[in-house]
Amino acid sequence: MQTASDRVFDNFEQSFREFSESTELTKPEKATKLASQIDLLSLTRDGLSYLYEKCADLDEAGIFAGTSWNEPDKLVPYLVKGTLQFGHPSSSFEILSELRLLSLANGDMSSPAMSAGEAQHFLEEVVVHNLEFALKEPSEETRSVMSERELKKAFNLFGFMMSEIDLSGVYEKLAEEIRLICAQRPIVTRKVRELIRLVDERFDTTGSSKTDQSVRHYIEAVYGPSDGARAHSELSDYQYFLSNSNMKTLRAEAEAMGYHMSSTGLVSRYHPILLQKLVQEYPALVPDCLDLNDRGRAEWDKFHELVSTLIMEIVSPDNCQCIYGLARMLGKNMFSRRPVRVGLENLRKIKLNSQVEKRILKSLANEEPAANALKYLLGGTLRVLGQPLGVGQGNNPTCQSARGISMWSQHAPAKLIDMIITVATQNNLIMRFENLDLTSNQLGKGLLEKLDYNLDPVSVVLVPHLDKLYSEMMKRTAGRGEDPHKWVNPLMYGQWIQLGFASCYDYLTNSILDFEGFVRIFYAAFHPDYNGHREMVYPNPVGIFITSAKGDMVGFHAISLLRVDKDPMGGVRAYFLNPNNEGRQDWGQGIKPSVFGHGEKHGESSLPFGQFAARVYAFHYNPLDTTDFLTGVPDHLLKDTATLAKESWGKSYVWNQQIKLW
Repeated sequence: MQTASDRVFDNFEQSFREFSESTELTKPEKATKLASQIDLLSLTRDGLSYLYEKCADLDEAGIFAGTSWNEPDKLVPYLVKGTLQFGHPSSSFEILSELRLLSLANGDMSSPAMSAGEAQHFLEEVVVHNLEFALKEPSEETRSVMSERELKKAFNLFGFMMSEIDLSGVYEKLAEEIRLICAQRPIVTRKVRELIRLVDERFDTTGSSKTDQSVRHYIEAVYGPSDGARAHSELSDYQYFLSNSNMKTLRAEAEAMGYHMSSTGLVSRYHPILLQKLVQEYPALVPDCLDLNDRGRAEWDKFHELVSTLIMEIVSPDNCQCIYGLARMLGKNMFSRRPVRVGLENLRKIKLNSQVEKRILKSLANEEPAANALKYLLGGTLRVLGQPLGVGQGNNPTCQSARGISMWSQHAPAKLIDMIITVATQNNLIMRFENLDLTSNQLGKGLLEKLDYNLDPVSVVLVPHLDKLYSEMMKRTAGRGEDPHKWVNPLMYGQWIQLGFASCYDYLTNSILDFEGFVRIFYAAFHPDYNGHREMVYPNPVGIFITSAKGDMVGFHAISLLRVDKDPMGGVRAYFLNPNNEGRQDWGQGIKPSVFGHGEKHGESSLPFGQFAARVYAFHYNPLDTTDFLTGVPDHLLKDTATLAKESWGKSYVWNQQIKLW
């Protein structure tokens, strides 16, 4: 008598034969049936071993044809988790794809598209970004979106992978991942906190290597940033410890807390308890607890009443991260702006719309039984105002909205607070566009199908409305023969966006028009050696081509060019905000945006100017200020940039050499 597992193997073999023998007409149906058998086999370790042995045959038979997994060299490690969370059939194809890469890494199969080393590197990245599966400790978010069945599949996959690949590189990569995520100072710290928790529990970090020391610093920042916190791990015990501490001990605690926060961008659950005690009893120590610079200390002295009120009303162990945003606000003298102070006072007093309240609470990592949504919105507002370059779009196609929130935080903070108040109370937003008032609640869907709630509270509140307004503006300007962003960006973001607009993409012919002329303008507008050494004043909304690690065209993306400056080595670099939650990518041709080590401020990505120019397709500029500098741009720079473009994303387009009248 056959066992259940025997029947599963037999059913798979039958489905595989039917798929291999199918015609083009019947292949989709047979592929669906085969995917169901893959789904069943992935539930057991024996099943995964069996699929591993079969993956070369499955690949050769065309199981990936017509899917997103067809070309292994174009796969992205960061996307694996989302695909697994999506469930069958996507998760089943993803599992088979990882087994194919594992087979490539181990030399059991070969592919002209990917070497064994490249496959090994890819899998290491996948493991680093999915340790919750590898260690069978899913986050609350993962548990909420994945069924027990799908979790079992993911656990089996990563258990199998961890046993079959060399893990020596994972610890180093994990340490590097923590460091580089923190270097970007994201507003949403859920991911890096989870990574720190996992490495603290599962790896031995007591060694003397630089990696061990670095990892311990981040572990301490979250779990024990001071002597008192390490000695009294329970929050109630720490509170009692503080109540019996003298001035000298409290100062040491404050300085340690402030140091760990400012050096990592992470705030511990002990910090609110200490900060609130100092506000009430030892206000002179508050600047140390926030590690304020001279400007921040002067700001605290001048506006300590309002700041103290915000601390006592908003800060709590579950809303601790806003302390870092508050410290950054003080350091930038934002409380000296009366509209910001008034806006925050008004925001404190609002009554939240019930639908908005639900969205805010849904975004919390650990919702308290009696969570106060307004408290979290206020905390989120402090974080966005203090960390404008930490705004991210989550797993949402809303880079334009995230870019806007970041811009307003930097250059129109009172406007941003006003928008937050309007949407928070009305669940609606009105923007004027070409003498028409667009009301978000009266508009159809935007780019957003379903909101990913792994966002900061401000984004959770604003993005659904900004997305619909942006999409409506794009629709109203479509058909004008030019890139709609020419009209949308200045009216969406604000009056500081230059009205001059250049795009190398010709909408009428779907071709690239006069690219060298386009690049000449870009150099003359922004490169200090060719624009009269003028610096940028405001962020510039730039459209770029995103490319794979092979340099192939992936899609369009909205970023903000923040500044162009010389790096510590003297090279000219473009510094920009990439709102896709991760400023590091590999765009092929050796073009790898960095977030640390080349003069980047927290939250900035950067590239050598020429490499950045090779990925730009649209930007704003002032024609009156640029014209006189056009002839000074050397032709060889234009040709070098054009070569990079043509040999990457440019392969997807026809190139029109006709000279354009810019």
